[in-house]
Order: sequence, then structure tokens, then C-alpha cells
Amino acid sequence: MTIFDVIKKPVLNTEKARILLNSNEYVFICDRRANKLQIKEAVEKLFNVKVVSVNTLNMKPTTARARMTVYKTPAYKKAVVKLAEGESIKAYEI
Repeated sequence: MTIFDVIKKPVLNTEKARILLNSNEYVFICDRRANKLQIKEAVEKLFNVKVVSVNTLNMKPTTARARMTVYKTPAYKKAVVKLAEGESIKAYEI
């Protein structure tokens, strides 16, 4: 698995992700098979920053309903990455 396969996309549009930006923490959607070391390596190489810690959450699928259709959202892995003091990801902040 390459570093481009590990990180799928950043999470920008949630209130929790915006609050974590103040404490120098960034949220990413990752491949479900990736572990913390792979996520740390991918963020360090992609954004040229120093990562202090990585916390991961396995998000379960949820049942949703749209009119008469019932469906499940896919399961995914979310990673909260804390950067060293003075480091930031400029591409992340819009």
C-alpha cells in the first residue's frame, strides 16, 4: 500500500474537525486496512510535517432512509493526526 492509498481525503466540513484545528490536530479519512504507523508516515511524507501522535476510529456503517429506500452508508476509518508545535498543513486550511 503506497502513501497515496493510505490517505483518502481530509475532513473539513465538520464542527469537530474545525475545533481540532485550534489544537493543531487534523482529521483524515483513511484506508480501513492502514495502521497508525502507515498513517503517520503518509502524512509526514505528503505534507512535509512532523507528526506527534495518531488516533484512529473505525466508523461503523449506519442505516439511512431516503423516502421509501433504506440503505447503509459504508464503513470507514477516521484518523486524528496531531502535529508538532509550529507545524501546520497549509493545503488543509482553505
